Amino acid sequence: MATYTPAETAARSGFSIDTLRYYEREGILPAVPRTAGGHRAYSDAELGLLEFLKCLRETGMPVERLRRYGQLCQMEDSVPERIALLEEHAEAVERQLAEVLAQQQRLAEKLAWYRSLG
Repeated sequence: MATYTPAETAARSGFSIDTLRYYEREGILPAVPRTAGGHRAYSDAELGLLEFLKCLRETGMPVERLRRYGQLCQMEDSVPERIALLEEHAEAVERQLAEVLAQQQRLAEKLAWYRSLG
């Protein structure tokens, strides 16, 4: 199994080392195994979770919801709760997307109006 140093994990995930530590400290990311020397050794499993956490953050999920999702991921019998949390977030993303599309349409209308003047 491949393992990665915090610096390698930061580079691969797009998160800073400080964010990785913060996510672990806050329970968003489960405790990361350590080498015999005490250094964190991230695996592909942690990288996969980080990739999804990045998606959630980039779509506006608040840290407290990320924390809840991270906690749920550490509980085997929590799939229904994970589904509910992700469905709620998906609905929020849909609303945000609809708002942005409406704003894009308004912008296109204003551009068309300006272009018609010239």
